[in-house]
Amino acid sequence: MNSADILVEAFGRIKETVHAAVEGLSADDLSARLDAGANSIAWLVWHLTRIQDDHIADVAGRDQIWLTEGWADRFGLPFEDADTGYGHGDDDVAAVRVDSAEPLLGYYDAVHDQTLGYLGRLGGLALDRIVDDRWSPPVTLGARLISVLAEDLQHAGQAAFVRGALERR
Repeated sequence: MNSADILVEAFGRIKETVHAAVEGLSADDLSARLDAGANSIAWLVWHLTRIQDDHIADVAGRDQIWLTEGWADRFGLPFEDADTGYGHGDDDVAAVRVDSAEPLLGYYDAVHDQTLGYLGRLGGLALDRIVDDRWSPPVTLGARLISVLAEDLQHAGQAAFVRGALERR
């Protein structure tokens, strides 16, 4: 197994967790918050997908699926198109509402497929490429991908936790 294969496996586990956290939930459950300051499943999955879409598009040198495939219009959120959810407050979290699991999973799956396509083209020393020189040390592609994985795993796990708490109510 090479480095790209490991990354594909890791992103596959995120997909499994996202689907398990979202499938079969009502719009109310997807938007439910355990308390006034908590994140909903809808916000968590939207945010982790936006981060992945934004960061992978950047390193791949392409436009975000959020814009090119019309997901921004389908979600109809009251944010700028470039918004990924970073720094959102309580009102912003509450604004991320969906009518069903379909848009969350549709957008996530499209980004996941695009990510796997990008990873499948990596070879040799690609993970050593500097993708952001504003940091010291500069950020490599490998470090950026691990950052996306860490963010996505945390939020997917949080969404699974919220689902479990809602099911026990």
